Amino acid sequence: MTTEDRRPALARARYWFDSIMARGTPVLIGWLTLLCLAVVVPASAALVWADRRAPSTWSGQLVAIWVSVGQTLKIGGAVGSPLYVLISVLLALVALLFVSTLVSLITTGLNDKAMDLRRGRSTVLEEQHTVLLGWSDQVFPIVSELIVANSNQRRAVVAVLGPQDKAEMEDQIAIAVGRLGRTRLICRSGVTTDPAVVTLVSPETARAVLVLTHEGAEGDAHVVKTLLALEAAVRGRGRPSVVAAVRDGRHHRAAQLASGVHGRVLNIEDVTARLIAQTSRQPGLSLVHQELLDFDGDEFYTVCEPSLTGRTFGELLLAYATSCVVGILRATGVVELNPPADSVLEEGDRIVLITEDDDTAVPTDRPLPVDDEAVVAPGTPTPPPENFLLLGWNRRAPLIIDQLDPCVPDGSVLVVMAQGEEALQEADRCARSPERRMRVTVHGGDITDPRALADLDVLSFDRAIVLGYDDTTDAAAGTLGGDDRTLVTLLHLRALQEASGRELAVVTEMTDDRNRLLAPAREGSDFIVGGRLISLLMAQIAENRHLADVFDRLFSAGGATLHLKPASHYVLSEQPITFATVVESGRRQGHCVIGYRRHEDGAHGPSYGVRINPDKRDRVRFGPEDAVIVLATEAVVPDPGDHSATSLPSSRTHACAEAEAEGKS
Repeated sequence: MTTEDRRPALARARYWFDSIMARGTPVLIGWLTLLCLAVVVPASAALVWADRRAPSTWSGQLVAIWVSVGQTLKIGGAVGSPLYVLISVLLALVALLFVSTLVSLITTGLNDKAMDLRRGRSTVLEEQHTVLLGWSDQVFPIVSELIVANSNQRRAVVAVLGPQDKAEMEDQIAIAVGRLGRTRLICRSGVTTDPAVVTLVSPETARAVLVLTHEGAEGDAHVVKTLLALEAAVRGRGRPSVVAAVRDGRHHRAAQLASGVHGRVLNIEDVTARLIAQTSRQPGLSLVHQELLDFDGDEFYTVCEPSLTGRTFGELLLAYATSCVVGILRATGVVELNPPADSVLEEGDRIVLITEDDDTAVPTDRPLPVDDEAVVAPGTPTPPPENFLLLGWNRRAPLIIDQLDPCVPDGSVLVVMAQGEEALQEADRCARSPERRMRVTVHGGDITDPRALADLDVLSFDRAIVLGYDDTTDAAAGTLGGDDRTLVTLLHLRALQEASGRELAVVTEMTDDRNRLLAPAREGSDFIVGGRLISLLMAQIAENRHLADVFDRLFSAGGATLHLKPASHYVLSEQPITFATVVESGRRQGHCVIGYRRHEDGAHGPSYGVRINPDKRDRVRFGPEDAVIVLATEAVVPDPGDHSATSLPSSRTHACAEAEAEGKS
């Protein structure tokens, strides 16, 4: 027996079939014709033989078989002279060829259209929709927030243009976000740097266009090119509100120019650094920002209320029972957060407030109850020096130090532990700054080494900041990077706290929000995820363009910012009072009180004790460790003998000042 005979019969049949298919269309048509006749002719003969009414003669039976074959194959089966039969068969074949060609053309056209739709190449014909240009991890939190924001809208559309396959993008969003509610999602596939492709999502008729950040060293360049492509696509046809973000402050100015006069470009590093610096002095502040920036709860709105025109800002603070007034948006476009109490709301101005939705800001028709006996007179306590610990180093570290330095009490100390030649050199330059108010010392060491942390006695510090190394930072060969390094450091810090029984207030920076769930930290700890924070800001601005100026003031140095202050500084402890009493006490101190945080609920989710915009008529009882959330302008602590410390000098030459200047550019 030969080798060929031993091969399975099925394999030989498959090989023979593949050979026939490979010979081309004419051979395939011939074999299909023979196969069809081999089946139809015997079957027709069997039908004639089984028919009792069939002719008894051979010639009659052959004619009957021919008629059956012709009807089955749709070639007529006419009976008559040979010429008549031949012409009828030819006509039937022509008709069959025409119908088959027509069906083939229709099928091909439908298939091509279906493929175009699957590839996302058709134009979106919508108006007042929200457009997302690009594809990154920002897509998921932004879409999720837009769904919540549009839950009371009858017709809301979000169009996404990204480089991936349309079906793949839809699947990923469905898995990450879940149900879309009343929002309709449209995905289109293509490059966002081509104006012809950008027109697929009709940006000229959109309510807002969000340009997402991109990973990698060329990410900011891609954002700038996308903004230029957007400008070319809508030139002369519309002016949508544009929101974008860049990772490196050096590219902020270029992106702002590319976005046009109606565009807003957020600086991820600058905003993240400011929030880390603020939270490092006030544990729990990141939870307040999270509560205010997402749409699940109360957030910022601007409303026009003609009935309150002529009222002072101090009077506006108690004009709403279920909303918290925090500022005024002037008719000229200028935003004033926590202005002086005697500032007057003029005609055309809008009120900036925190409320559940844009239709819940309704002025009260009666005075709110205030317990004057419970109001505490404002004091001016001198804060003691604080010891800060900075573990790790990245591009945002100089910005964090510059933001932290003017606000710490006199005599405060910052200790930096970093690894890598470049990181240590930059940290040393920051420490040697002659304008530095707090004393900065630098230690070389691996923040993932428990022995290095123990030698530093990390639990002796008041506050700690854990930063992840950037991908481009020269930490050390063979060591962990990014969030992996941060997670290991948090593990060691938790072990030290459990062994000593002491707690350390830690602010942790992470790049991936998913890693936050893996972090070995107590519930309610402060985590700053720059990408998610910017995503929430972009979603808020997309829904209300006026909020761009509000957030710009909120995160600006020297402006009104959020603070967690002891409730005992405003009202008497352990006494039931109305929340309006706390607001009135804050007004007397020049602060906007917007909520509070319960210490006993600080480790219990989902709010971790944070309550934003409570009803001012409700009664609350504060304990000695509870905090009040206020919007206030915190004066920079001056350094005796150095009057220039109230602001960051503009003529520095060290690395920290250069990084700050780049961030502001």
